[in-house]
Amino acid sequence: MIYLDNSATTRPFDSAIEAMAACMRETYFNPSSLYAPAMRAGEILAEARREILSAVGGRGQVFFTSGGTEADNLAILGAQRALRGRSGNFLTTKVEHPAVLETMAEVERLGCRVTYADVDAQGVVDVDALVAAVDGETTLVSVMQVNNEVGARMPIAEIARRVKEKNPRTLVHVDGVQGFLRVPIHMAREGVDLYTLSGHKIHGPKGIGALVVAPGVHLMPTVFGGGQEGGLRSGTENVPGIAGMLAAVRAFRALPDPAGRMAGLRRRLWAGIRAAVPDARLNGPEENAGHILNCTFPVKGEVLLHALEGEGVLCSTGSACSSHKKSKSHVLAAMGRTPQEIDGALRFSLCPMNTQEEMDQAAEAIGRCVNLLRAFRRR
Repeated sequence: MIYLDNSATTRPFDSAIEAMAACMRETYFNPSSLYAPAMRAGEILAEARREILSAVGGRGQVFFTSGGTEADNLAILGAQRALRGRSGNFLTTKVEHPAVLETMAEVERLGCRVTYADVDAQGVVDVDALVAAVDGETTLVSVMQVNNEVGARMPIAEIARRVKEKNPRTLVHVDGVQGFLRVPIHMAREGVDLYTLSGHKIHGPKGIGALVVAPGVHLMPTVFGGGQEGGLRSGTENVPGIAGMLAAVRAFRALPDPAGRMAGLRRRLWAGIRAAVPDARLNGPEENAGHILNCTFPVKGEVLLHALEGEGVLCSTGSACSSHKKSKSHVLAAMGRTPQEIDGALRFSLCPMNTQEEMDQAAEAIGRCVNLLRAFRRR
């Protein structure tokens, strides 16, 4: 099997699995308890917070959530609730993950204004248009670090700088689920106030994520209960999940140039696809985040996906989080792709453990399957 759907989820590192198992067997205590064995559970949480802050160049606090979706919700709705009924203006882009777009729709239903900025043909936001929409009431700007479908990198530092020049009170939220540990970020230097990440995208477990909050940022909770996580996210912390995520972060950071390795693999795969299917079209920048390759083929993408599965190559037609929906890719539509081009699109997403041989084998399989499907289409 050649697994090329790492943007949907990743195989956990062995060290992450072992850390979770050890936690469930030995450190299963509630970190809010006061006896000594529970203190070790609390130490795991503290270690994970320090490791994440170090990885993102952040200061402030790390709040654990059930994943990237909840962290995005907490950032956006937490800022909206902090308005305490006052009007606010929220900005984002048309190519965000549903975790952001659906939350922004809820913000609109709650009475705030939301502006959705356009992107260019490569999927990169129009920074001038985004900044032009900033006004005295702008509460928060939310822009993803890396687009989950086409891999386009957003100019986060420029966005944050220009937004804060226009309104220093505006919060800048970055959905880093597809960027964390694969694209550099330094929250303090780049002016990012809120950063979202997810464990299962970086070879950790599912069901755990985090929101990094810079000093001085005030959010209101959206989940209520026992007051855990500084009162911002109540509920007993998922200590095994946090232990697994901590192990995954450490293991990923110890890899030799994972981003450069994935970028080289992506280039090799795209070169192989172009040789096998000369009329395949690249969706997104030629040089993007390095671990995502989105192509349009001259056959139906979903049919090609299942044909490739028969060849042992696993990929996707877009975001796994919205694959059950019948609507076409909102990302490719915002980039100006035609319905036919969208219908033929597939996403291949890599991890540092993929190999050059897998890229060559995948490209050969793609060529065989496309040629076979072309023959059926002609009939």
